[in-house]
Amino acid sequence: MLPVDRTRSRLVNMDADTLLDHCLAKPGAYLDFPFGVDVAVVKVKAPSQQSGKIFAQVATIGGVLSTTLSCDPVTAVLYRQLYPDVVVRGYHCPPVQQPYFNTLPLAGAVPDDEIIELSDIAYDVVLAKLPKYRQRELAEASGTRTK
Repeated sequence: MLPVDRTRSRLVNMDADTLLDHCLAKPGAYLDFPFGVDVAVVKVKAPSQQSGKIFAQVATIGGVLSTTLSCDPVTAVLYRQLYPDVVVRGYHCPPVQQPYFNTLPLAGAVPDDEIIELSDIAYDVVLAKLPKYRQRELAEASGTRTK
C-alpha cells in the first residue's frame, strides 16, 4: 500500500485518545492492558475467539508518547525510509517480529493522516491473518460484507 496523499492535512498533533478511538471503531477491536496499565493495546478478534491479535499499542517510550503498529514488511520499510530516525522497527519486539511492526511518536514528524493510515494498515494486516471464517464472523457482527 502506498502512503496517503501528501496534499491532505499535515497536522502533527495526534494524541493517544484520537488514535485509540479510531482503532477501537474497527469491527472486533477492543482495548487490553496485557503489559500493564501504562501500555494501551488494541486487539482484534472475532466474536467466537477467546483472545485477539495485537494491531496497535500506545505507550510513553523514553518520555515520548508513541505508538507501535503492525505492518507488512514492504510498507514498514517504506515508512522508515520516508521518516528516517522517526519511524523505526518495532521498539519492543523480538528481532524476528521487528520487520512487522513500526514504532513512531504520536506528535512530531509524521502527519496525523499518515498515522491514521498506518493504523488502518495495521488493522488490515492483522485481519488478513485471521482465518476466513473468523473474518466472516467479524463482517457479520459489524454488518459489512466480505468477499
